Amino acid sequence: MATGVWRVWFDAARPRTLPAAASPVIMGAALAVADNAFHGGAALAALLGALLIQIAANYANDYYDFVKGADTGARIGPQRATQAGLVTPAQMRLATGIVLGLALLPGAYLVYRGGWPLLLIGLLSMLLAVLYTGGPLPLGYIGVADIFVLVFFGPVAVAGTYYVQARALPLAPVLAGLAPGLISMAILTVNNLRDMEEDRRAGKKTPAVRFGRAFAQWEYVVAMTTALLVVPMCACLAAGGHWMAVAAGLMIVPTVPCMRVVFNIQDGAILNACLAATGKILLGFSVLFSIGWLL
Repeated sequence: MATGVWRVWFDAARPRTLPAAASPVIMGAALAVADNAFHGGAALAALLGALLIQIAANYANDYYDFVKGADTGARIGPQRATQAGLVTPAQMRLATGIVLGLALLPGAYLVYRGGWPLLLIGLLSMLLAVLYTGGPLPLGYIGVADIFVLVFFGPVAVAGTYYVQARALPLAPVLAGLAPGLISMAILTVNNLRDMEEDRRAGKKTPAVRFGRAFAQWEYVVAMTTALLVVPMCACLAAGGHWMAVAAGLMIVPTVPCMRVVFNIQDGAILNACLAATGKILLGFSVLFSIGWLL
């Protein structure tokens, strides 16, 4: 029984989404290593904080999408714990608060290392974890979540990880951060395409609902192409070197089948697989970019 309970909470944490939190931290740490500024404690705290805030956001999303009627028995995405009756809304709300509380522990160390900029980033990240689907104007319901995902899973995460180690901030980490931000936005775009009809019925005005399927399809293509092929070159130009990092653009190869799916398939199960594949592309890109930057 205990194993089953832990499995429910593990699945509700949506482990397939965690590369979106870990990838920018990996890149920020690699950039710091290259500048002889790596700090293991700060990098670890950044990773733990990012993962905990992502899990809290997923728990909050599970809760708020259920109480707002966006998650119903008709959903075609992966099972949600609250909607499926595996946990009560009160339990999911409590779990969200507990995980956010745990995030304060590595967050306190990051503030000690980085000062008020890290305090501001941490508080905003925790707030947005809830406001993504909660509050009077939930970001995911008014169609602006993509922008916040781009910023906070991108330049803020990479540059913040770099800054808390180096206590300085050149341009390269900010530019490099656009890549994981754009790929994370693409992951959200696949999610929005999959859930278009259900979101429309629930009054959730994602970009796919607001501007149509074609807009979301091209959003995915532009985001992935820019992230994989353009951003690495810009970061290398800003740093005046590290050109091996451009090899991370090879991740465009496994991206092409996902682009075909996005344009041609509306089946939920296949789009779920595309979403998971895009998450793996994000992790693969961050690893290849980091290795290339260090060579």
